[in-house]
Amino acid sequence: MNKEQQLLRKKSPVQIKNKKASFEYFFIEEFTAGIVLTGTEIKSIRLGKASLVDTYCTILNGEMWVKGMNISTYFYGSYNNHSAKRDRKLLLTKREIQKLASATKQTGYTIVPTLVFIDENGRAKMDIALCKGKKQYDKRQTLKEKEDRREMDRAMKV
Repeated sequence: MNKEQQLLRKKSPVQIKNKKASFEYFFIEEFTAGIVLTGTEIKSIRLGKASLVDTYCTILNGEMWVKGMNISTYFYGSYNNHSAKRDRKLLLTKREIQKLASATKQTGYTIVPTLVFIDENGRAKMDIALCKGKKQYDKRQTLKEKEDRREMDRAMKV
């Protein structure tokens, strides 16, 4: 990811993060994918009414799908509202999907959504990462590093 893309993500009015993903997994490689949405889903995302808790990605018939993503129903949606937890298709190139498919065949690797944001054209995008699961001692190390950083920040402020 280059600096220009990072700036666009920071400027995005909507940033829905999967905070638990960085604790549970090591990120090997990151990709940005478009999301196929229907009806009022984009309106709910723009309001920040989405969640990436317990989401994961799968590859079925050469297509990437995100499962378990919760986009709350739109308040003003009437009968045109969408179902909150349906599977949504992700838009990636064939080469990227083949790369991810071959990588996930190895033991311990998975694909996890890390961020949903709105790009400069008003479209919903999702950052996904090829990940390897952390062991228990790796998680303890991550907590220790986080605590040390917090201690250093407190010492600097005083």
